[in-house]
Amino acid sequence: MNVSVWAPRDPNVVTSAARSQGLSLRRVINSIFPRCALAIGLFGIAAVANAQVNGVAHTPYLGWSSFSQQTLDSSYLTQANMILQSDALASSGLQAHGFDYINMDSGWQGSFDVNGRPTPNLPIFPDIKALIDHIHQNGQKAGIYWIPGVEEPAVLANSPILGSSYHIQDILAVPYTAGNAFGGPGTSPYHYKIDFSKPGAQEYIDSVVALFASWGVDFIKLDGVTPGSYSDNLSINNLDDVAAWSKAISRSGRPIWLTVSWQVDQDYISTWQQFSNARRIDDDVECEGRCATLTDWPRIYKRFRDIPSWEHATNATLGWNDLDSLDVGDDELDGLTKDEKRSAVTLWAMANAPMYLGGDLTKIDDFGKRLMTNDEVLAVDQSGKPATQVLGGDHQVWVSDLGHGEYYVALFNMNALPAVVELPWNELGLDGAREVRDLWTHTELGSSSRSFSTRLEGHGVRLLKISTTPGHAALTPSEGYEAESATLAGTAAVAGCSGCSGGSKVGGLGLGAGNTVTFNNVYVRHAGVYLMQIDSMTLSLRSSLYKVNDGPFQTFNSGGGSFSIPSASTVPVCLKAGYNSIQFGNPTSYSPDMDRIVISGDGHAVLPTATVYEAEAATLGGTVTAGFSNYASGLSKAGNIGGGPANTVTFTNVTVPVSGVYQLEIDYATNGQRTLFVTVNGGQARQLDLNGSTFDDPVPTIITVPLKAGANTIQMGNPNVNGFAPDLDRIVVAPVVGSAWSSAGDTTQTCPSGK
Repeated sequence: MNVSVWAPRDPNVVTSAARSQGLSLRRVINSIFPRCALAIGLFGIAAVANAQVNGVAHTPYLGWSSFSQQTLDSSYLTQANMILQSDALASSGLQAHGFDYINMDSGWQGSFDVNGRPTPNLPIFPDIKALIDHIHQNGQKAGIYWIPGVEEPAVLANSPILGSSYHIQDILAVPYTAGNAFGGPGTSPYHYKIDFSKPGAQEYIDSVVALFASWGVDFIKLDGVTPGSYSDNLSINNLDDVAAWSKAISRSGRPIWLTVSWQVDQDYISTWQQFSNARRIDDDVECEGRCATLTDWPRIYKRFRDIPSWEHATNATLGWNDLDSLDVGDDELDGLTKDEKRSAVTLWAMANAPMYLGGDLTKIDDFGKRLMTNDEVLAVDQSGKPATQVLGGDHQVWVSDLGHGEYYVALFNMNALPAVVELPWNELGLDGAREVRDLWTHTELGSSSRSFSTRLEGHGVRLLKISTTPGHAALTPSEGYEAESATLAGTAAVAGCSGCSGGSKVGGLGLGAGNTVTFNNVYVRHAGVYLMQIDSMTLSLRSSLYKVNDGPFQTFNSGGGSFSIPSASTVPVCLKAGYNSIQFGNPTSYSPDMDRIVISGDGHAVLPTATVYEAEAATLGGTVTAGFSNYASGLSKAGNIGGGPANTVTFTNVTVPVSGVYQLEIDYATNGQRTLFVTVNGGQARQLDLNGSTFDDPVPTIITVPLKAGANTIQMGNPNVNGFAPDLDRIVVAPVVGSAWSSAGDTTQTCPSGK
């Protein structure tokens, strides 16, 4: 029996049915979990053996990969360094907590044997069998890297295929074409495609895997796999390759983990689930020279945006979602603050993703070691209960149902500003929590009746395990609004979508102020804060700027792995009594396709205290322009700022409820030092000397500013003719934590008057 029926590719299959019964999203999420647990209980033992090749992936693996360090030092991958890493893993204490994979990435191979199989580069890997034996003697497992297809030297040699009467050229697709995402154009692609309908093709893959198995390999990363790897169509098509590698592993007689990489297309999830143990759902987490560190926060945040598209397609029977390396043990070289590192580890754990460190284990810092040896957090990762994002936006909530009234709950702060956040338990469909435990601090927090309030540092997290009180929160009504039935403008157009709730979607949004979809007649009985589920779809990152009742722009940053499988994310939204209009688009960049929105709640949801204002949506003066920026909020930023007094970005209508001093987060991008002058309400300019290492990825700086009750104007630029300001992504305004209306007893702001 195929148990994947209870975990639909399209989460809207469940939520659409629930909507027809008048359930809110919170109750939908709560109702999904018991069915999942039941399915695992009934069918899990048989299914694991069938769906997970060689039964090696009942839980996500823990270990280390060489690739992150290779991005800093291209000559790093050597046998001597792999021995050092293996020994460091054994001596660090990590291995005692389950970390046991040593994975060599690209660069170990130097030639081909007489049968066209890859062999090591002998000057740097003089004896790969001895290396793997050393790894095994340390009680660890050894991983290796390879790619689909056949490389040119083996093609030109036309090597005989071991165990068959055929040669390499007999199994190639004709005319010659690229065999993976690294292949070039035309009929001389260097990486040649295999035609698996030809005799000898499977035997060739069998022979390669048999060679790896003879060395003692325990893990294979198959890279450059398409559809995916920035080639999201069937022009190359490695689906048959993945099936052939899986079959070869089964025939090898050795249990070998198979991961397919990178950023594979979700439309082909059935192949990834059937033939691999894990799939990389994202591109590389490393900057790879595009910043001065191993990684940075925008590249971690990308995973928060992409996982909701895949969260229902992962478990012990369906395989795991691989989020790439965790660079959290190299101090400042990681490019992350301690809070950001803790948040990254928490996200990987809640997603039940393989956890493999990058960097240099011989230099792992104490903080990184403490993060990766917290057994309560590692238990989250190994639970086999991947979390669901229940609330999105800037204060996210992810939940994993463990059964028997127990849950893992993670609260994340996506802003760099510290904040006091509140989570009403009824938004999770719960009446309260009789026991709350903080898994990072190993602290019992007692009971929590109606809601849980906590301070979160910038980009910080609170990871809880809760035991609930009997009963469930009262049902709240919900109403869905299909995008194809909304008002379309400009290039917006309806297209078929088999995975969408109404069988259609709206695309052609963004890249112009007039290319929008407007949901009119969104009705609620009482004014207040409601929950808006946004069902959208995209490959990689896209963003919508939406307006409620002609109010200011608000940002919905999305991600995903398909233009045909919607993912759901829920944000709080202010609505007035009666009919409302909600318009989605993106004036300066790409917007995701839209399936529908679902409004739920009773008007008493929590509205965060922070407000975001996008630079590209502000008033741009002089030479300032707005345009695409992949890692920027809104998928766009403002550039060409400064070099004269007219070249400014002006944020008008920065609105706060009471006069006072506020936190101001400025997300900017620069490579080298630039100076930004900030003026509030026409007052004296404040000079900020800002630094950075990339124009690709925004970084925050935080100051405090005085604001008056009501609307304020904040202008940014550099009036000096030869002085240039950094590019600007956005600003975030919030009360200073601990001020009169941001205390734990009053963590929310109210909707603007009339909303």
